[in-house]
Formats: sequence, structure tokens, C-alpha cells
Amino acid sequence: MDTWQDLIALVKARLEAASPSERGVFAAGVAERLMIWHEALPEDDQAAFTLGLRPLLNSVWEGVLGDPAAHTAVNRGLAEYMLSDYCNSDRLVGPDDAHEPAAAATLNAAYAYLFGCTDFAVWASGRATDDQHLEYLAGAELEEGDPLDTDKALIDELKRQLRDLDLISARSTELRHASFGLPILTSVQLRVELRTPLSSRG
Repeated sequence: MDTWQDLIALVKARLEAASPSERGVFAAGVAERLMIWHEALPEDDQAAFTLGLRPLLNSVWEGVLGDPAAHTAVNRGLAEYMLSDYCNSDRLVGPDDAHEPAAAATLNAAYAYLFGCTDFAVWASGRATDDQHLEYLAGAELEEGDPLDTDKALIDELKRQLRDLDLISARSTELRHASFGLPILTSVQLRVELRTPLSSRG
């Protein structure tokens, strides 16, 4: 049986072997699931900064699925973030809103789309294994009073990410050219075959 350490290493190895376009789609999928989770939280638990990144994430999706015009919107969104107080390396000095899992995953997905680097996709992957999100995953199907099993939730999430990578790699031929733009019908098909399943919780 694979340990979570083995699975993390396997996800990273698969991302290293993937094309830049595939990494962008993978990171967008992780960010989308986290964003949907955050948007479903009680209003008092939602973060305005995170919710404000929804347009950026939508632009990332457009870009990774073949609309080159999205490049400008993603650049602009990241520039606004980098020039804001939210972009800081010291939580004791500046606001830590950008460290919230859905926010951080969205920002890493945007970087993964623009630069194609393995690290950004790996970092997006890691946001889905944040303790708070794992507790949510572990408790989603439990009856009240049942103990949380975050180790199982962690392993399930990593296996989910590997299944996502399988799905993405099956569309590698089309995705290889996504940064240069794809025909509208191809983009629509990829939206159905990739964005929809990658966004689902199951």
C-alpha cells in the first residue's frame, strides 16, 4: 500500500514529466476545487481576498484551455496582487490572506499557467493537503460524532490528483498547443472533458 509520502513523490514526479500546459490545467483543477469549497463556506468564514480571486481563476481556465487572450488578464491579476500589501513574506508584518488554501492555489495556478514551472503546480497540489481542507474532506461523509481520519483524507486527495493527471495526460496532444491558441470547438470540448471533471469533488 502506498504511503502518503510515496504518493506526494509520485505526484511531483508526474508533474515534472508533464508538459507546461498540462501542469497549468492540473493546478487550475486543484485551485477550482478549493475555490468551490471556499465559496460554499458560511459567509462569516469566507475571505474577501479569496473570493476576489475568482475572476483570476476563471481567466487561468480560459488560458490553459486555449484562449491566448487570457494571458493579459492573468498578468494583470498577478500584477495587482504583487503590488498589494497581500504580497508579503512575513505574516507578522502584512496580511496573511494570500496564504488561505484556495487563494494560494489560485495564485500558484496563475503562475503555473504563465511560466509552466513544476514548482508552481506542486505548490498548488500542496494547498489541497492543508490541514483545514483535509479536516473538511475527512468530515464530509461522517456522521456527527465520528472521528476524523485526516490521514485517509490526505491519501484520497493525492490519489485524486493522480487520477486528474491521468485524465489530463489523455488530452496531452491538444494541450501541447494551448498556449498558442486552440480552435473554439476544441476549447469547448476540453472545458467539458477537463474543467468539469477536474472541478468536481468526487
